[in-house]
Amino acid sequence: MSRTNGLWLIVGAIGYCLLPWYSLEDSFWSFEWIGSFSDAYTAPALLQVFLYGKAYLLAPALAMLVVAGLLLVPMPSVTRAKAMGLAAFLGLFLTALQGLSVVRSGPRFFSGLFEALGGADGQLGFGAGALVALLALLFVLTTSISSMGKGRGDAFIVGLIGLIITLVGIFVFFPVVHVLIRAFEIDGGNWSLTAFFPRFFSAKIWGLGCLFGGSCGPAINSVILGVLTGAGTTLLGLAFALIFTRTDFKAKKLLRVLTIIPIITPPFVIGLALILLFGRAGSITELMADVLGVEPSRWIYGFGGIYLAQLLSFTPIAFLVLIGVVEGISPSMEEASQTLNANRWQTFRYVSLPLMRPGLANAFLLGFIESIADFGNPLVLGGNFHVLSTEIYFAIVGAVADPAKAAILAIALLTLTLSAFLVQRKWLGKKSYATVTGKADSGRHAALNKGLKWACYATVLPWAAFTAIVYSMIVFGSFVKLWGYDHSFTLHHYIRGFSIDFTNGIRWTGVAWDSYFTTLTISTIAAPLTALVGLATAYLLVRQKFAGKSAFEFSTMLSFAIPGTVIGVSYIMAFNFPPIELTGTSIILIVVFVFRNMPVGVRGGIAAMSQLDKSLDEASITLGANSFTTVRRVIAPLLGPAILAALTYSFVRAITSVSAVIFLVSANHNMATSFIVGRVENGEFGLAIAYSAVLIVTMLFAILLMQLIIGRRKLRRTDRVETAA
Repeated sequence: MSRTNGLWLIVGAIGYCLLPWYSLEDSFWSFEWIGSFSDAYTAPALLQVFLYGKAYLLAPALAMLVVAGLLLVPMPSVTRAKAMGLAAFLGLFLTALQGLSVVRSGPRFFSGLFEALGGADGQLGFGAGALVALLALLFVLTTSISSMGKGRGDAFIVGLIGLIITLVGIFVFFPVVHVLIRAFEIDGGNWSLTAFFPRFFSAKIWGLGCLFGGSCGPAINSVILGVLTGAGTTLLGLAFALIFTRTDFKAKKLLRVLTIIPIITPPFVIGLALILLFGRAGSITELMADVLGVEPSRWIYGFGGIYLAQLLSFTPIAFLVLIGVVEGISPSMEEASQTLNANRWQTFRYVSLPLMRPGLANAFLLGFIESIADFGNPLVLGGNFHVLSTEIYFAIVGAVADPAKAAILAIALLTLTLSAFLVQRKWLGKKSYATVTGKADSGRHAALNKGLKWACYATVLPWAAFTAIVYSMIVFGSFVKLWGYDHSFTLHHYIRGFSIDFTNGIRWTGVAWDSYFTTLTISTIAAPLTALVGLATAYLLVRQKFAGKSAFEFSTMLSFAIPGTVIGVSYIMAFNFPPIELTGTSIILIVVFVFRNMPVGVRGGIAAMSQLDKSLDEASITLGANSFTTVRRVIAPLLGPAILAALTYSFVRAITSVSAVIFLVSANHNMATSFIVGRVENGEFGLAIAYSAVLIVTMLFAILLMQLIIGRRKLRRTDRVETAA
């Protein structure tokens, strides 16, 4: 403990004494602050205290000095650990307290508390120096806790738990609290607890009028849509996964492209393509009218259209979760079943399918949450079918903004998410689903029986053909002058968006290049961070036992359950002023992507790790490896599909997300989806579709590259499917 805490003290001292304490926004990496080291804007905390009288910044220094003194004083190790932990905690707590109190603008939570210490004029947001110093104090705290015997004395595990709890607390709970507090706001800016409940349980939210020929409230509509979408995407995802892993289907590569394309589609594009196919003047609608005499209708605008669009959009999520689960089932268990005279259907029904329960539950939960939090599809195709996500959006950006109403609707959405989470845990129970034990396994997966195989083919192939038709409309629309009216061929949209001038060197003259490069840069940074945080969280949930584990798991799903519009607004409310001032920077975009998409890595990691027997960890630790080495050398190599799923999903969601970032983009950091939405609003559909087509090709290339780099998980000497005798 002494050596580890000593190293963290050195790191903390560097942050406190050498790095700028306050945020320099995006200019930190230019290192221009080195030349103005003692400036009030760029000075480290040590100089801020002694040159500018900001005594309220002394808390971290005093905490580090106390810890350093304790390292030099002989005393029992547990007593030293408790004293160090207390000192580090007080340093963190007092720094957070002064950060909320000493601000130039925005709400002051503890006004006047630090004015006597030089805080009357406020301060800027925390920067690199504060980040490094406070991170060092956090790890001093977690190392001290592990030295008290907590977490089996494993500093790596306790540190990982502390880091994730801190990150989730700052970047999920802190901004959400800013929005939810508004739920208790009434007219005139006052607050009332009693006024909340009548508004929350209002028939306008939970109404059941659809049972009596009327219309249901947005919460009930969201539940109906979410359950059906979750079930539909899980069944389709399972059918695709079985074809990929249990059949000798020849066109698997082409089928995989068709399963991935919907998830990499920018917002609104699927809705626009469905309108072009099934709208009153759509291609299929006109064909049905001419051939069969079916009268054109507006069925696509409402529940049917949203449900169809969500099935197209979210089936790949279920597939990405389930393919790793289906691949991970040990063939030896299926061979044992067949040795006992079970046929292939019985083997699948009573052995393979029950072992897929974690994956099925996780796929359904993700489909349900994606559905009720979906914003783009209901906005384009909703018609008179109102759901919570769009109601929250209109409550925030409508003609008369009503943040209190938006907060109440957000709480209703959280209620639905929590209910789904509890039902999933009840269904899975505490059974073991481990099939990868570390023992030799050279068997082959059992092939599907003919009935199930043809049922999968009958489900997957028509759906794949329909997906191809929808996306052919998107490609077609990017090469015509005016989609739906003038179908003459043109490259004008691509030239306008992505032209390059080679006259005087290379000049990116297209109007879309700036947002394209910004989007790729931010997505490339956010994707591995998302996968790392998500899979680390999954490791803690599956492999470790600690107090508050259930609450910890739910907190990691919280950001995924809230509509992106609410996340975006909450980030503006929380991070537009000190102590964490991020609006207008690229950092806020990276952060929102990491914590918005983290739950996919968590759920995929949980599903995959549930199949890895704990004896693998125990064997590694018995041979002298610590927890970090076990994770790096044993667990991580077996999580290839889960890592690929987390990287893939987080990368494409960072590129295609619109609802969360539309409030956070700035002139210097414009994202592709924000650019596309702007073109759609201006009626420039050709440019918007051409840009979408370029993004789809970009993401396909990136996904294939990640597959080549990560490869497949090798669990046995051969992964070929058993063929019929």
